[in-house]
Amino acid sequence: MHDKEKWDKRFLELAKHIASWSKDPSTKTGAVIVDDKGRIVSVGYNGLAQGVEDLPERLNDRELKYKMFVHCERNAIIFAKQPLDGCTLYTWPFMSCGACAAMVIQTGIKRIVAPYSEAPRWKDEFDLAQIQFKEAGVEVSLIRNLDSVNQEVGV
Repeated sequence: MHDKEKWDKRFLELAKHIASWSKDPSTKTGAVIVDDKGRIVSVGYNGLAQGVEDLPERLNDRELKYKMFVHCERNAIIFAKQPLDGCTLYTWPFMSCGACAAMVIQTGIKRIVAPYSEAPRWKDEFDLAQIQFKEAGVEVSLIRNLDSVNQEVGV
């Protein structure tokens, strides 16, 4: 395994860990933004905005939750304290939705790394994101076999 692949795996593992901080009872997502020197610039997970209560009736009502939640990518972008031009975004457990893809592109992030996912519920969003990334010249790396990568990295 090449160094780039090992670091991609490590940052995906970190995104997975950060996703565990989410209070979403159904889908926990995490993001890590890394600069071109491999330094962590920002992290984020999906959840309600600061100061907004994580009430069970909000967390368990999918329609309401989707309207109120801030996606992990958006949180990582918002909390970054430096320009993101040329950075890499790692997301867990799947790639960005179409709306987040547009925001990611606007920041100047040039590479996306995420686990490959065939989640039928999100297929249209993944397709829309990929179209935007391709047109904007953002490289997308979808990791298909994370178990073999885990073994090679020693996780």
